[in-house]
Amino acid sequence: MAGVSSHSLASVREDLESRLPGAKLSLAEDLFGVLAMLDSNAGLRRALTDPSRSGKDKAVLVDQLIANRVSPDAVGVVKSLVSERWASARDIGDALETLAATVVISVAERGGTGVEGLERLETELHSFMAVVGSNHELQRALSEAQASTESKVSLALKLVPHAGEAGRLLISQAVSAPRGLKPAALVGRFLELVAARQQRWIANVSVSRPLTESQHTKLIAGLNAMYGRELKVNVDVNPLLIGGVRVSVGDEMVDSTVVTRLSELRRKMAG
Repeated sequence: MAGVSSHSLASVREDLESRLPGAKLSLAEDLFGVLAMLDSNAGLRRALTDPSRSGKDKAVLVDQLIANRVSPDAVGVVKSLVSERWASARDIGDALETLAATVVISVAERGGTGVEGLERLETELHSFMAVVGSNHELQRALSEAQASTESKVSLALKLVPHAGEAGRLLISQAVSAPRGLKPAALVGRFLELVAARQQRWIANVSVSRPLTESQHTKLIAGLNAMYGRELKVNVDVNPLLIGGVRVSVGDEMVDSTVVTRLSELRRKMAG
């Protein structure tokens, strides 16, 4: 996904973040259900991505189709999707899949004290891929067109008997609706989303000179307070900075707001 669709996805993912603190797996299940509806109806995909139709018209169509079938939060997510521009009708489905998986990953994150929950989910997905990747018979069985979806999902879940609800949901989705991919390949995409989410818990810090123990302690405390979570802090000494400190956490870019916070952090470290 690139160009206008990439920008649209970034916008709807930002909107989704406000819903994640209280989100449950049921929201992801609703979104995966809407995805199945879109994947089975090319005309609907075209209608919801038609640039000649107003966002209001598309929102009305969304209400008509799903308002009584899914949660209000799910309706809101879908409306945010159809309000954006998409380079192709396929892209809106890909975006919806990403959003649904992000909800699942966020639930795992909150259920396992942040990064620990993400690491557990990562381990479960890796375990599935390792088993399937080393067994061609399993690969064929999970992709067998004549087999029922229920039987394939049941087989897949037997391969990861200790997986939690989040891992089971993502694996089930990959097997039941691989959307043109091999199930293991889609699980691999979900793993990429998990890895990206993990970056929110890692702070990469560049300073112009080595920190004292006191400065290092204050730096960690200040960053944890700034971002509201216990971060893993990696410190790199870069003399080219000529003073100051540079911080990156996940995809967050330095802007005027962050610069102000970093200035305050430097004052605390110097105090």
